[in-house]
Amino acid sequence: MAGAVRQPIDQAALERYLQKAAPEIQTPLELKQFGFGQSNPTYQITDSTRKRYVLRKKPPGKLLSKTAHQVDREYRVIHALEHTDVAVPRAICMCDDDSIVGTPFYVMEFLDGRMFENPSFPGVSGEDRREMWHDAVRTLAKLHRVDVKKVGLETFGRPAGFYSRQIKTFGRLAESQAAAKDKDTGEAVGQLPHFEEFLRFFTQDQPEDRTVLVHGDYKIDNLVFHKTEPRVIGILDWEMSTVGHPYADLCNLSQPWVISNTTPSWPRIHADPAFLDPSRQESKNADFPGLPTREQAVKWYEETAGFSIPSRELAWATSFALFRDSIIFQGIAARYAMRQASSDKAMVYGREMAPFAEMAWSMVNMAKSSRPKL
Repeated sequence: MAGAVRQPIDQAALERYLQKAAPEIQTPLELKQFGFGQSNPTYQITDSTRKRYVLRKKPPGKLLSKTAHQVDREYRVIHALEHTDVAVPRAICMCDDDSIVGTPFYVMEFLDGRMFENPSFPGVSGEDRREMWHDAVRTLAKLHRVDVKKVGLETFGRPAGFYSRQIKTFGRLAESQAAAKDKDTGEAVGQLPHFEEFLRFFTQDQPEDRTVLVHGDYKIDNLVFHKTEPRVIGILDWEMSTVGHPYADLCNLSQPWVISNTTPSWPRIHADPAFLDPSRQESKNADFPGLPTREQAVKWYEETAGFSIPSRELAWATSFALFRDSIIFQGIAARYAMRQASSDKAMVYGREMAPFAEMAWSMVNMAKSSRPKL
């Protein structure tokens, strides 16, 4: 995501509101907008006692997506999870009144910890690296164990058929994106390799349907770790959360291994030599002691989640995650073709649609080969 546009806030109006809605936050306040890439403008609030909080607001203006930027959903889910064993920041207040800061917003506690953009955890010890990955996986499994009815989230999403809905949504998206034509050459973006075969496979061979609370973008850089200990103290960025299938989150978290080792040519976008099999010449795995294998991460997940994942189902879900990524890259290619995204970076990302589809197809073949013989 691009960095958030600077959005000044009417501080006096915010202070008047918080004096009534959240008296623990003592005025006067200091406000600072975070500069890194949230899609929802995000601010640090420091109150008169020097205690820090975080404000997340919906962007101003007409929004392109009806499902993105839903700060009310973020607030609802972290508030619902406060009394579970899932690590989330404490939700303090939610405001739907546009007149306060221009758009709806909510306030939560500030988590004073560490965040890592690189999932190899550079700069930590081998022992801590292993345990930080272990706790990231364990935290995800705890989330998936939550009883959505007990925490009041039974209406947070549809109760079944998550992958069927995803297949229809992304299938339609791919059809429309493939038809987009380059503004200069008139050449169509084109369809993904094996597209019709993908749709047949995903429609017919789905994993057992499971329904849990999913984060929607669960990965290392959306976690806050303790300042000195190798444990997760909070999960952030819940705007894509819903009720869905647990494999979606698990595959998203474990993508560094998948992309690094499945890529048809090295390197590719998001491939990381730290996660590359040690037998490969380009591997830097030895430089990151304690980094688990994907198999170990899946085993940790199974131990906490309380169920086993058949190899065929994991291969299916992994292939679908890569298929979904290839359609996202196709969308970037379509926007570039129409010059709605004109940067060189957009062009480079758009070119990943075919390689990611080939990665997905290799996983489809793996899922087929592990199908039980009748």
